[in-house]
Amino acid sequence: MNSIEKLTTFLGWSTVINFGMLMGVAIFLMIMRGSISKIHAKIYGLSETDLLRDYFQYLAQYKIAIIVFNLVPYIALKIMA
Repeated sequence: MNSIEKLTTFLGWSTVINFGMLMGVAIFLMIMRGSISKIHAKIYGLSETDLLRDYFQYLAQYKIAIIVFNLVPYIALKIMA
């Protein structure tokens, strides 16, 4: 029983930290979008519109990964306990 409680706590904090990082990156991209897009456009040879699409896709995939690998197992363990 102790290990399930530790795993539940771990997944809970992992979810909080990952969602915090997601929010931080999203806010950072909103604030610094112009300068970051220019730098990345030069590095990767992409247009700024392609980069904005890629930023959105990155954030969406990261959010899905957090939900699948952190939040859903956390909820399942909370239901089991």
